[in-house]
Amino acid sequence: MSDRLPSLNALRAFDETARTLSVTRAAEALHVTHGAVSRQLKQLEEQLGVALFRRQGRGLSLTQDGELLRASTSQAFERLGQACTQLRRRASEAPLVLGCPGSFLARWFIPRLDRLKAQCPELNLHLTADEEVAGRLGTDVDAVLRFAEPPWPDDMRVVELAPERIGPVLAPELLDAPSHIPPGHDTAALTSLPMLHTQSRPQAWSQWFAAQGLDPATMRHDQSFEHLHYMLEAALVGLGVAIAPSYLVEEDLRTGRLVAPWGFIETPARLGLWLPPGAPRRDIERLVEWLAQELAHSTG
Repeated sequence: MSDRLPSLNALRAFDETARTLSVTRAAEALHVTHGAVSRQLKQLEEQLGVALFRRQGRGLSLTQDGELLRASTSQAFERLGQACTQLRRRASEAPLVLGCPGSFLARWFIPRLDRLKAQCPELNLHLTADEEVAGRLGTDVDAVLRFAEPPWPDDMRVVELAPERIGPVLAPELLDAPSHIPPGHDTAALTSLPMLHTQSRPQAWSQWFAAQGLDPATMRHDQSFEHLHYMLEAALVGLGVAIAPSYLVEEDLRTGRLVAPWGFIETPARLGLWLPPGAPRRDIERLVEWLAQELAHSTG
């Protein structure tokens, strides 16, 4: 005798038939044909080796064995239904934990939070700027926004959102300082200005110099900062020229707090939403839609 459980479909067909004492009504409740339910019941009786129903005129009644099985299936399916309802409720109430670089969070995401809440009121979003957040992806972090270069790792799902564009930015008053050459569009004049660097993107200036045909040996190293956000704050108070992704300075450029006389270049990096493998949550799909929409209208 096999201890293997019968199929879930067969047990579901039995439970619904036992509840209604009608194959026809069971088929309607399960959205299948009368014949499909009859076959499931026959297979179940053959597998168990007992009769589960007896006919009484034009109706059905449960045998003693049927009563025994019905007591178990009704409890099992009720508990399954309760568990599924609880899981759906938890999924709808649980926050979507999104990690992203602190500078991107402060300068691009937070200024758009009101718009996100207005357009996606159902989205329960929790934001974190932990620098090691990528290592927690799939555990206590649901998705990570980050700039990186392909190819993407095999154990991640990456949704590419936008290319990265970087360029030098500085406070407008720095251009008017008498000790500096007004740069205009003369890229060579850049080397006369204090140049600010960040340890999080040490290759940024080299990429920009190479794209402009400038000799990296002429690049100055006046001041370095641990985080890009600090470097941009230094640029805002006129300490020098910073190199930054366009998305992070678009509001400063719009208000005139910073200027970008030399423009921006596209790098091999892409802004992507990193996800663990498997089907994404519905709220993640909605977040991707919103991000793509916002980035399409961004000046980056």
